[in-house]
Amino acid sequence: MKSLINSSLRNSISYQNYIDLVKQLVENNSSTGAEKTEALANYTKLNLRRMKRWDKKINISEEAENRIKQFNNSVTWLIITESWCGDAAHVIPVLNKIAELNSNIDIKIVFRDENRELMSMFLTNGGEAIPKLIMIDNESGEVVNTYGPRPSEATSYVNRFKAMHGKLTPDFKEDLQHWYNKDKGQNIIDDVIELLGELKPTVYQ
Repeated sequence: MKSLINSSLRNSISYQNYIDLVKQLVENNSSTGAEKTEALANYTKLNLRRMKRWDKKINISEEAENRIKQFNNSVTWLIITESWCGDAAHVIPVLNKIAELNSNIDIKIVFRDENRELMSMFLTNGGEAIPKLIMIDNESGEVVNTYGPRPSEATSYVNRFKAMHGKLTPDFKEDLQHWYNKDKGQNIIDDVIELLGELKPTVYQ
């Protein structure tokens, strides 16, 4: 696993480079991923607007900021995504804002379709759901936790709907976007702070 992760990290890009790439894709009416369709290009354009909005509007409380800054283990957050992914457009900017508050956290991004072997090791209920955050301890190179594809409350919301209706409908997906907009990233912040609290040095020994 370590060699695969190291290989993926070598081919990764920063959050800012990811934003720049998505801007270029929008200009070219395209998207990341093996499949190229008008719909995926449109999702990519929509997601760029979402990410730019969240980059400006995400608010992290003073209490949450203090807890994030207390984390003192050196880690890399390797995120698997694609430009067209709606959940990613809401989740990744929040993860980036958290990482900006602590120099011990370094964000790197790779694309699912270019990293199928890596993706296959971090499935969600057997599926290649994205975005997927892989938390790597920089000293040992070990994976210490994962997160995603959705924050905990959204995951519960999705699971309840699937249990009742069997699959997600277009109307539900629209409702899920409203949930993200109403929550304003706070569930993600709470989830990640809880995960950071679990990443004690003893985990790596």
